[in-house]
Amino acid sequence: MSRRQQCSPSTINPQDLSETVTAAHAPTRGAPWLLTRDFRLVWWSQLLSQVADGVSKLALLWFVYSVTGSPFKTTIIGVLQTVPPILFSPLIGVFVDRFPKKAILIATDVARAILIGVIPCMISADRFTVESLYLLVFLYGIATAMFVPTLSSSVPFMVSRPQFTAANALLQSTTSIGIIMGPALSGLGIAMSSSQEVLCLNAATYLASAVCLLPIRLTSALPSASSSTLMTPRQGTPFKTLMRDLVEGMRYAFGHRSILLIILLASLYTFAAGAFTTLFPVFGKKLLNLGPVEIGFLWSWLGVGLLLVSIALMRLTTWEMHGRIQAISLSGVIGGAALCGLVWTHGLLWATLLVAIIGIGLGMWTPIAWGLIQEISPAHMVGRVMAIYTAIATAASMIGMTAFGWIIEAYNEQTGLIGIGIVLFTMAAVAAWFGERVVKEHDFGPKSYSKSR
Repeated sequence: MSRRQQCSPSTINPQDLSETVTAAHAPTRGAPWLLTRDFRLVWWSQLLSQVADGVSKLALLWFVYSVTGSPFKTTIIGVLQTVPPILFSPLIGVFVDRFPKKAILIATDVARAILIGVIPCMISADRFTVESLYLLVFLYGIATAMFVPTLSSSVPFMVSRPQFTAANALLQSTTSIGIIMGPALSGLGIAMSSSQEVLCLNAATYLASAVCLLPIRLTSALPSASSSTLMTPRQGTPFKTLMRDLVEGMRYAFGHRSILLIILLASLYTFAAGAFTTLFPVFGKKLLNLGPVEIGFLWSWLGVGLLLVSIALMRLTTWEMHGRIQAISLSGVIGGAALCGLVWTHGLLWATLLVAIIGIGLGMWTPIAWGLIQEISPAHMVGRVMAIYTAIATAASMIGMTAFGWIIEAYNEQTGLIGIGIVLFTMAAVAAWFGERVVKEHDFGPKSYSKSR
């Protein structure tokens, strides 16, 4: 068959493509829990990348605070990493859908290694100013803003549809390990040398992550839209086609009931989760009278909770869409109740248990939400939808940090915790009430998937 015939819309049968993709994504024999060969390589790459993120986060914060002694200037590091997804995500989504995802993943890992690793090594300590670091962190934030939607939109090209939630859960497990290992390694390195040297050495971790991605092959995934849509050539100037693709993605995301519900739930989730994780040291110090070592220990248990739920979600991947939405609702109730329980907890042992439960409650959201978007969205539009989702969720997180920071200053820490818990209860209620109505027409559980074959 000629290349023209292979790419012709009239010769592509979605059902045949489904069978081909399923065969291509057969479980790997060596490590079946990592689903496929290509996903196994991505998982190891993401593990290195997440550990590198954890190392760099503490090193960056420590460097700024040690130089300036200003909490405000230290928080700018977080802001500079948060702003790029909000400003550029819609355009990044178009870029992700247009260009090879493997190349983007490798390029962003290399860029992050250079920006906060190689460059700090090349600048002498007396010339390595906070202002220059701010610029590097902002560019690093842009690279990360490109990496996240590219990674999430690559999942349908590595595993079959029934494995989406499991794949996302496995990717989240790397985040959990990064939370547990990254800050500990960074703290040890800072104590033995300096934050600048830690950043230099950490560049090797990002580069190793990029190397793991070199052998992967992203095969074509099962499209959720007609194949003719994928093959239609774009006409007009580059700017016009860019804007056309951008508008197309926004219309789809905001005009699709199921996607809109997921974005609404994501806003509620990140509004609460962003506030809790940002203000976690405040809660630990004011409510539990903990020092930095104890707070670090307590924080690691949040990662343990995320890891446990990530492992459990590998089985939930076979549930129908309605069941997964209900699991989100249940996780909101669990997380909200544990947050409220922290208000009346004074011992470190009980606080550790509740923080782990909060991690379980918070950890349910991302793998399921990503899986739903990957299932519902057309294959050629997942990058744009994920980028829009990321932009809105990140904006909601920033608003949550600000709002609950003000609430704590105006009232007290107990009020802040209860308020965050109420937001999670609201998310649970929204998911329970609207879930079945919105996702019924898109239920891709194991039964419907079998019928499609």
